[in-house]
Amino acid sequence: MYIVTKSHKTMSNLPSNIPEKTIERLSEYRRTLLRCHKQGITHIFSHVLAGMHGITAVQVRRDLMLIGFSSDTKKGYDVKVLIDFISSILDSESPMNIGVIGMGHLGQAITKYFNSKDLKLKIIAAFDIDQNKVGTMIDNIPVFHMDEFEERVAELGVNIIVLSSPARVASEMEVPIINAGIKGVLNFTSKPLNLPHGIVVENYDITTLLEKVAYFVKENEEKDI
Repeated sequence: MYIVTKSHKTMSNLPSNIPEKTIERLSEYRRTLLRCHKQGITHIFSHVLAGMHGITAVQVRRDLMLIGFSSDTKKGYDVKVLIDFISSILDSESPMNIGVIGMGHLGQAITKYFNSKDLKLKIIAAFDIDQNKVGTMIDNIPVFHMDEFEERVAELGVNIIVLSSPARVASEMEVPIINAGIKGVLNFTSKPLNLPHGIVVENYDITTLLEKVAYFVKENEEKDI
């Protein structure tokens, strides 16, 4: 028998103390489960899912219990049921449209990668000041001038912005983002943003992450000496 302790939750009634890392792992679990589902795998054990992510089975079970999901089946978790349950946690009931500010090499790479995935979140618009890009379609995404930002955001219902502009102009994007009513920003620049608390901001500083990796590589090499 399969037990789901709560059949549906939305972000508004989720426990407010769900850690960010748990949310990140849930997203990763879902992507893995979707691949398994496409391969015809119907059930998966916690230790198998854990092994695919380099964590313990205890961590997987703790994450799933935290969102109200449990199973007593001896066959493991039902893959499709777990996908649907995690989706009810992560996905908004209303569409979440994404815009990209800065369609240089990074912005274009992000757009191409993201829209190739089977996700409910979609990049639907891009913004730049380069006249060679404005008015064109890049990977089937229309590129608008930043002067049109607030108007286009309202027209297209953009909720989230991916900021991939040069770091030197990142702070200039703060006022347009605030005025347009953007709810969340994924910031790929190395410049921290000064935005109100009501806007969710996730900073992704590639330099910091690479230096972190390099540090631990150095530490491991020193231990082996």
